[in-house]
Amino acid sequence: MFIFTEKNIDLGAVVIKSDTKNLKLITELAKRLGGDVVKLNEEQYEDFYFGEMMKEAKTGKIVSRDTIMRKLRRLSGLIVRSAKVLMK
Repeated sequence: MFIFTEKNIDLGAVVIKSDTKNLKLITELAKRLGGDVVKLNEEQYEDFYFGEMMKEAKTGKIVSRDTIMRKLRRLSGLIVRSAKVLMK
């Protein structure tokens, strides 16, 4: 995974997740066009993506700790059941 940014122009960044061969080509192109290239490992990408999901889901409402814990327990139960199905 790489983040490409444009030098001297305030355009932002693009995150691209692809196979190694394609990323090598895209990296070369971005550098030739004058962009900066930052490589992310899988954990960094997940952290970035999770942060973006949190921003999109943000409502500004106050929620109790108990409500959050109930939803997390329910979600973790769904994940465990899905993993068991996949392992069969």
